[in-house]
Amino acid sequence: MRLIFMGTPDFAVPTLLALAGAGHDIAAVYTRAAKPGGRRGLDLVPTPVERAARELGLPVLTPKTLKDEAAQAAFRAHNAEAAVVVAYGLILPKPVLDAPRLGCINVHASLLPRWRGAAPINRAIMAGDAASGVTIMQMDEGLDTGAMVTAESVAISADMTAGELHDELAKLGSALMVRALAEIERGAVMPMRQPVQGVTYAEKISKAETRIDWTKSWKQVHDHIRGLSPFPGAWFEFGGVRVKALRSTKGEGKGAPGTVLDGSLTNACGDGAVRLTQVQRAGKQPMSAEEFLRGTKVEAGAQLL
Repeated sequence: MRLIFMGTPDFAVPTLLALAGAGHDIAAVYTRAAKPGGRRGLDLVPTPVERAARELGLPVLTPKTLKDEAAQAAFRAHNAEAAVVVAYGLILPKPVLDAPRLGCINVHASLLPRWRGAAPINRAIMAGDAASGVTIMQMDEGLDTGAMVTAESVAISADMTAGELHDELAKLGSALMVRALAEIERGAVMPMRQPVQGVTYAEKISKAETRIDWTKSWKQVHDHIRGLSPFPGAWFEFGGVRVKALRSTKGEGKGAPGTVLDGSLTNACGDGAVRLTQVQRAGKQPMSAEEFLRGTKVEAGAQLL
């Protein structure tokens, strides 16, 4: 099938590689423009999708918008049968959505209609969901409101982080898209409208919500930590230094919220306690709680703010 691929972050790369490996003719890869980075921010750093596309020898386009007629004409000129969209990051106007004969088909990292929007992986874990998954969706002009082609679920284990779920769903999404395209090409798909019940929105993570609130229950704190790990990271302050909490588990004991209960970074919450198992000091690499405690004295009774 002749395709256009549209994606930007690491999450989209497995699907691009899977489509190329399945023998699809990828006419063009659309991604966001390279951004300043590297040492002192002087180098332009291409997106993960651009890097993968160039390794495959595919043409790459980085328009700032698809709303003008010139960009839409260029999109139509590829004569693609379908566009595959995975976390692209630009709004697709109706002329673009309607250009491919089979439309624009999206890999979305949730079981729609739950967690429409920007941060479905983080929000699912932060909410304590027991399962997540991938939905292959026929895009329309709404925010993740299109008809569903297929979906598959995965369990979220008790201590799974957003990073771990991200990697699992990226792999699942690539395989599911390849299968969905084969069925679409055969005309064997009847997309289903999303249910009107169960709609939730996965708002973009704001900096204001990343600080740990120890007054919440141990489960809420634990889900907050793993839902923001490894990025942007839930954090606390100790000794005037900001520390990210990257992994945690249920702890034993109780006390005033924010109080360290033992010599193993077990910390009291509003109800119960969590034990931090992996942390990261500002400007340092992630380390186990044991490594952290060898370099930082944190005694029982201390306060994590």
